[in-house]
Amino acid sequence: MTTRLADIAAQAGVSEATVSRVLNGKPGVAATTRQSVLAALDVLGYERPVRLRQRSEGLVGLITPELENPIFPALAQVIGQALTRQGYTPVLATQTPGGSTEDELTEMLVDRGVAGIIYVSGLHADTTADMQRYERLRAQGVPFVLVDGFSSKVQAPFISPDDRAAMSLAVTHLVSLGHTRIGLALGPKRFVPVQRKIEGFVRSIQEQLDLSAETVEKELVQHSLYTLEGGQAAATALIARDCTAVVCASDMMALGAIRAARQHGLDVPKDISVVGFDDSPLIAFTDPPLTTVRKPVPAMGQAAVRTLLEEIGGTPAPHSEFVFMPELVVRGSTASAPGERGRS
Repeated sequence: MTTRLADIAAQAGVSEATVSRVLNGKPGVAATTRQSVLAALDVLGYERPVRLRQRSEGLVGLITPELENPIFPALAQVIGQALTRQGYTPVLATQTPGGSTEDELTEMLVDRGVAGIIYVSGLHADTTADMQRYERLRAQGVPFVLVDGFSSKVQAPFISPDDRAAMSLAVTHLVSLGHTRIGLALGPKRFVPVQRKIEGFVRSIQEQLDLSAETVEKELVQHSLYTLEGGQAAATALIARDCTAVVCASDMMALGAIRAARQHGLDVPKDISVVGFDDSPLIAFTDPPLTTVRKPVPAMGQAAVRTLLEEIGGTPAPHSEFVFMPELVVRGSTASAPGERGRS
């Protein structure tokens, strides 16, 4: 024991008495000194006493479904910067096809003693997923916040954009341009953001074009994947149903819709208008520049961090959803409907 104390003291640059106080959990040691002693333990390969194995206050896990869609790196950057400003270090964990699952990434982060976890578009957004995984995490004492997707079964704070309002903004814009045949391209129906977008889209079409909900869902809503190829497939189906405008649930899908239009010999926006969702980085520089509904990424990311730190600090937010209003950004991919151009 004496030899070990001397080694640790020499490594940490403190006295053996100070090392003893840290190892025995005694008060009167500065936080920086205590950290130096613990670091010395780790460097020298000594096992920490059980009472000193506590959850790190410096690491926060961030789990995203992928990084190919630029909206996820954008959100990760906002969250990472906000955490860094508060003295925390973000640990980014990304799911990949055939790679680690959300549950495996969660276990890895918990094993590394993270102070909390932020989930972006995770299983909490899937209405068919088992929500007990989050209750088990809460039982372990790990604070967490869920972004994009809501479940009444999970006792946690949620951060979401107003998906219904987003569709209202897009539909109102297109109707004002004379479009009466507007399609919606989006992901699988089991996801909460998809269901909310459908609700907002159907209600707006009903109110502004006087179509029945049954007709809208049957003829104007097309499910696919949240990828460029998915957008291309969905838009191809909607073009075949004589849509003169397509609202997409992501900018990546919108780029696919533009590709589909061109494959059919259609000009965007002369023959068909396309609206995206997210306002991902660089999307303003596409050809044509994409009209899109901007997800309030900075506000959402900062709110996620602020809410998580309140949880970590022992003043948890109520089980509620914080909803942020999106914004329509009009660029070059939307124009008057073909039949309206002469009249306007």
